[in-house]
Amino acid sequence: MRGIQDIGAEGILLAGGGRAILLQIANPAVGAGVAAHSDFANRPLDRLRGTMTYLYAIGFGTPENVAEVRRRVNRAHGPVRRKADAHGDGYDAFDPGLQLWVAATLYDTALQIYERVYGELDEESAEAFYRQYEVVGTALQVPVGSWPADREAFRRYWRQSVAGLTVTPEARRVAWDLLHPRTAPLWLKAAMPLARLLTAGLLPDELRDAYGLPWSAASARRFERFWRAAAVIYPRLPRRLRHALKNRYLRAL
Repeated sequence: MRGIQDIGAEGILLAGGGRAILLQIANPAVGAGVAAHSDFANRPLDRLRGTMTYLYAIGFGTPENVAEVRRRVNRAHGPVRRKADAHGDGYDAFDPGLQLWVAATLYDTALQIYERVYGELDEESAEAFYRQYEVVGTALQVPVGSWPADREAFRRYWRQSVAGLTVTPEARRVAWDLLHPRTAPLWLKAAMPLARLLTAGLLPDELRDAYGLPWSAASARRFERFWRAAAVIYPRLPRRLRHALKNRYLRAL
């Protein structure tokens, strides 16, 4: 049986990072908060570092690690709030519903990436991974019991949530900054064409179009070729390479 400690350690999950973020900020409240309080354009690696450190600490860390990342995240979330105005446009990073959506995008993306590389999970593993992922939200402000009761309930929640997403001008600006970083190491800039391809290909068609991400038949072929190659090559890499990102961030923590 495979669970969060098997699946969550795989570095290939990072390939879905752009998808998860663009899904998150298509929730207008999340998008407004990120647009006002995050700096993707000038510090593209900071959000990655914070998110991955949190996920690895929750899945693999000691109680002291978990307490530390909770403190860091809550401190970062403190200023991310704006009272609703006459149009209802407000946000609060401590809102349990918004945190549930963020956790849901991380779960759904991780599952999609893992199954593209390793094949569909067996029923026992899929259930274990789903149950264990609840802690990603409940370690912050998501109340215990708010995670959909089972995977079928999650699918209903997901369909309803995706149907209600709206890509605002703020979200498009954040997406552009994320996918076209102005100040970044050369290795990151070199990786961005692939990151843009994977992000576009992993998004639902309607959201990809709403973000204005280029896509064509040739893009689709390159996207599928990447995943066919990844499914052959990545599982054969040594474990220490596949888990290197997790080990690096936990050491830093």
